[in-house]
Amino acid sequence: MQNNQGILLESGTNELEIIEFGIGHNRFGINVMKVREIIQPVPITKVPQSHQQISGIIELRGEVLPVIDLADSLGFPPSSNPEQDKFMVTEFNQQKIVFHVHSVAQIHRISWEQIEKPSEMYQGANGQVIGVIKLNNEMVLLLDFEKIAVDINPKTGIHLQQIQKLGMVSDRANKRLVIAEDSPLLRSLLHETLTEAGFQELEFFENGKDAIQYLESIVSQGKAIEDEVQLMITDIEMPQMDGHHLTKRVKDDPTLAKLPVVIFSSLITDSLLHKGELVGADAQVSKPQINELILLIDQLAL
Repeated sequence: MQNNQGILLESGTNELEIIEFGIGHNRFGINVMKVREIIQPVPITKVPQSHQQISGIIELRGEVLPVIDLADSLGFPPSSNPEQDKFMVTEFNQQKIVFHVHSVAQIHRISWEQIEKPSEMYQGANGQVIGVIKLNNEMVLLLDFEKIAVDINPKTGIHLQQIQKLGMVSDRANKRLVIAEDSPLLRSLLHETLTEAGFQELEFFENGKDAIQYLESIVSQGKAIEDEVQLMITDIEMPQMDGHHLTKRVKDDPTLAKLPVVIFSSLITDSLLHKGELVGADAQVSKPQINELILLIDQLAL
């Protein structure tokens, strides 16, 4: 499966396409937008003293890429049928990573409304699943690939040190920001870093649906949105309503259109920037560039 850009959906439809793949007898999913291609396994060069979940490195078209054994990362046994194994070449958070999986099934087109948030009862706050999808009498688990990568290399995540060189801006405390982010870990990190930068009025929502309802409730009271909220930050991948659809809803509504929207996502790549532009985003920043995000807030939140 190469050059999947041709099957990507129109921006703002609140739909996504996932690639279903297998680890053992379990079915998992990954957003098509994260996958560059799927290849047959190739010989791996071992790297001494690397993380235990890093199988090694491969060379692909002149690039040296790390290979993560996804079964090991999830605590599953090795493949029982290696001839069916596949390598998924992914790109997110401005990095390319190869994931070793046991099988690849098919592509499904679904709505974000079909994705249920996993319960902390069975996965806990630090789980690696961001959504549960019921397909063909089976459950497909949508994995948090960003968390898997950060767990292996914490330097790829958001850190307070990234904003310490920016200095303080006096009026940040008076800016109310709305943040739509489904990951509990990212919400916590964003709260910590934005507060450290001087922002005090922060409204967090787990998905785009809750965020748009909050914004619409403000204008339904006869208030001007620009007087109540100065900027919205949104992830792209969220259950119920994704960030592209949320942005489109805001920009298509005359009562909300003045609100600056910054998309802050691991899916901000050169080949996907146009999707955010089509729905009217004022700016787009790739995770984990929190310093760039804060500079944009200072420019746009007037």
